[in-house]
Amino acid sequence: MGPFRITPQLWERIHHYAAFPPTGVSLQQMIRFGQNSTPGTLLKGSQFLSEELPIRLAHRVKELDQLPMNLGSMPSINVVKNWYAQSFEELITFPPPPVPLELTQALSEPTTVRLPEASPNPCMRQLLPKSSLSSSKGSSPSSSFSAILPSGTNRIHVPMERRYYSVPNIPLASFPPQLHEYNQRFTKTLENIKRRHDPTVTTVAQGVLEWKNSRSKGAPFETPREIQEWLDRFYMSRIGIRFLIGQHVALNTLQPHPDYVGIICTRSNVHDIVSEAIENARFVCEEHYAMFKGPPVHLICPQDLTFPYVPGHLSHIVFELLKNSLRAVVERFGTQDESRLPPIKVIVVEGKEDITIKISDEGGGIPRSAIPLIWTYMYTTMDLGEHGVEENLRDSDFKAPMAGFGYGLPLSRLYARYFGGDLKLISMEGYGTDVYIHLNRLSSSAEPLPY
Repeated sequence: MGPFRITPQLWERIHHYAAFPPTGVSLQQMIRFGQNSTPGTLLKGSQFLSEELPIRLAHRVKELDQLPMNLGSMPSINVVKNWYAQSFEELITFPPPPVPLELTQALSEPTTVRLPEASPNPCMRQLLPKSSLSSSKGSSPSSSFSAILPSGTNRIHVPMERRYYSVPNIPLASFPPQLHEYNQRFTKTLENIKRRHDPTVTTVAQGVLEWKNSRSKGAPFETPREIQEWLDRFYMSRIGIRFLIGQHVALNTLQPHPDYVGIICTRSNVHDIVSEAIENARFVCEEHYAMFKGPPVHLICPQDLTFPYVPGHLSHIVFELLKNSLRAVVERFGTQDESRLPPIKVIVVEGKEDITIKISDEGGGIPRSAIPLIWTYMYTTMDLGEHGVEENLRDSDFKAPMAGFGYGLPLSRLYARYFGGDLKLISMEGYGTDVYIHLNRLSSSAEPLPY
């Protein structure tokens, strides 16, 4: 089998699906939908993803094909574009489920259990392309599925509740074995798609590096704002796609757990998650600098503080930020006398709207002129070595050593913003840095889905 190629017919389907905007869901809605899951909810989840994922993938393929400044012609960017197009094709050609007419009618009946309304994500304005901002005023992407079709076509409105909602209680005997087999096959397809896209973060990073090298010829070169904004949109969309796939796969394959709905922990213990991230970050620091004992990390956090969240997301954010703090402290004070390294303080506080985590270090801080640069991709002070990021192309974003090619901070901010939180940094040059992770404890924000 040769390499995957996008045929003219497939391009036509991609452009058709890309005419529709994606539908955002909130953490609250995902929990309510997946709680006490039945064959009916699993089937509705499959039907929702078979409609929703092709729309999201089509947007990314189209955008990858239309990147400015010749970025789209880079070999690694083309690899990613073909991955997205192949996944799109697999989903739109997947055979629909053999649902009997009576069951179709039963599943379509209105239910008294409605999903809670999602509120707009606060970071949407930062992610939308400037051309979309004026057209998005007054619209609510979380509550309607609206699309602007080619000129001369009316705007369509499909209420989100008709696509992803709680289903009526239907007896188990009403679901033929073929539907269970369909769910199994669809889940397997999603697992294969997720695996295919594991190396996307590092492959795109390599593509941007190829593009930089082709333009700068070794001279200092700052990535244009247009490319930075595209990377934010692309990676945020990727977080959403992987979250939806991971949630659906977990609902279909994992044994029920009282504290979990899919990959969402309804009682995520902040103290335990942060403690584990501290241990992991200190281990990496000690390995990297060949230290017996890295800088101490003091955690101040209520041990019984819990809220609904995806533990993997929070762990990833805290781990990345702690690595930065540990590195700054070690490089400022050296490794000769480990006992005099100042501690890093992690303070967790619960408010009415947010749970806030503050990470404070005495690593010398960041010059004020460099503050805007820390949120840009590929900005790093670390030596990348001879091979750049090529040796990491097969790693996923949770395994890749992000420190080293400047993705740790901007990606962590996207993970925080995905469920309506944020990441802020305040630095005192000559002393240290405070980073604030804001997490939306209400879990009501819709995904920020730029298109």
